[in-house]
Amino acid sequence: MGSVEDRFSRYIKLALDNGSLEAKIIDTSSIKTASWTRLRCQYGCPGYGTNLCCPPYTPTAEETQKAIDDYRYAMLIRFKTIGEPKRVIPLIERAVFLNGEYKAFGFKGGGCGLCEKCNLEKCVHPTEARPSLEASGIDVYETARRNGFRINVLGSKGEQGNYFGLILIE
Repeated sequence: MGSVEDRFSRYIKLALDNGSLEAKIIDTSSIKTASWTRLRCQYGCPGYGTNLCCPPYTPTAEETQKAIDDYRYAMLIRFKTIGEPKRVIPLIERAVFLNGEYKAFGFKGGGCGLCEKCNLEKCVHPTEARPSLEASGIDVYETARRNGFRINVLGSKGEQGNYFGLILIE
């Protein structure tokens, strides 16, 4: 059957072909969840409560961890800009799903941004909208570091950030 990397190499290629800087298959046991991440959303982010991809509408860290426990592998993807995960994560998730991995589910970094103003009663972009990693209780910094990605807190607005997406695969 080959290695895990061989099995999922087409998805890594798809991520790289669509603008990601780096992508790798990881073991889900390396994904760190923590309740504090939602506090950072609630106290410090203007998007809190304004869209369905952010708290309080997203799963809690505990709910996210329960879902992660249903998977063995995930794909962690690094992007140059915050906008790229909005487009690329649903694209790859769909490709994984259509290849028979019916449990595929993606998370992206940051707020939704698909609509100017979110229809909080029902999403009008359900095939593209995915919850934020941070809003769902995933400690992006620790998860990235555990998997060999370099990530640091930005010291000024002029610094280049690291933006991530995650797709639970199987």
